[in-house]
Amino acid sequence: TYKGEIQPDSISFSLFLLPRSLAIGHQYSSLGTQPILCGSIPGLVPKQLRFCRNYVEIMPSVAEGVKIGIQECQHQFRGRRWNCTTVNDSLAIFGPVLDKATRESAFVHAIASAGVAFAVTRSCAEGSATICGCDTRHKGSPGEGWKWGGCSEDVEFGSMVSREFADARENRPDARSAMNRHNNEAGRTSIIELMHLKCKCHGLSGSCEVKTCWWSQPDFRVIGDYLKDKYDSASEMVVEKHRESRGWVETLRPKYNFFKAPTEKDLVYYENSPNFCEPNPETGSFGTRDRICNVTSHGIDGCDLLCCGRGHNTRTEKRKEKCHCIFHWCCYVRCQECIRVYDVHTCK
Repeated sequence: TYKGEIQPDSISFSLFLLPRSLAIGHQYSSLGTQPILCGSIPGLVPKQLRFCRNYVEIMPSVAEGVKIGIQECQHQFRGRRWNCTTVNDSLAIFGPVLDKATRESAFVHAIASAGVAFAVTRSCAEGSATICGCDTRHKGSPGEGWKWGGCSEDVEFGSMVSREFADARENRPDARSAMNRHNNEAGRTSIIELMHLKCKCHGLSGSCEVKTCWWSQPDFRVIGDYLKDKYDSASEMVVEKHRESRGWVETLRPKYNFFKAPTEKDLVYYENSPNFCEPNPETGSFGTRDRICNVTSHGIDGCDLLCCGRGHNTRTEKRKEKCHCIFHWCCYVRCQECIRVYDVHTCK
């Protein structure tokens, strides 16, 4: 296993494959370096296999989307007891963590689905695929002082790809499928919510006599911040069973009636999270021993909370850094190299 940033060569084209978790096969790691053989990707259900064959040229973007989703997850949770740890020895990249219908599962499904939609949308706007391109449907009338130009990003196409491929396994009449579908869609909706006009000025000497504008996605960090807020305010649900013509069907309803019911933009869950303080192979917890903590923080990244009351160790660490930098005309910067000593605090 390993923690921290996920390496680019550990991402493949197979995602959302296992019944209860995201899955990525490490044997399909070379993005765009060789033709994709859809039939060789393990675990694809028939609908995913058909989709892969019909849209094979955008499958590298699908894989890239999962990668940036996991990287963003690891950034957002870098100071938390669960830090979006991935495992190398399993088809399920997060191990058993996603087996439970927790807040963490909700966030991972949302950020990965958003990542796929984001990467495919960006790839289409950059002209990397012939089956998609710019959005010409949602321009409307131009505003005062600007006109439409550039390439508006077609987030509807990107969301369609994410929905058709990532949701293909979520067709069971049970509560977990309902939860996953909801959170996948919440991730995609976050991009639509955060689309904005991006403009470029035209005119003599850089004046802005005329601006051309187009619809653009935000930086993916903005989407990650947005979904992290949704994680913090996620709605707890309860499972209800109904008898229908096709048999028993499970649905979700809010656990607490005095709270506002979740919308399509909110994340939902119905099982409590483990505390992630101690290693537990059944829950996928790696514990927090030897994790770096912030001795001055009173938040979850502080040594008191992150170390779960066990205390922390302190060691000194020497680091080489650039210092005394001087700008020379024209045009380079020359720096000296300094050795600085830092205190590093790790959980017991």
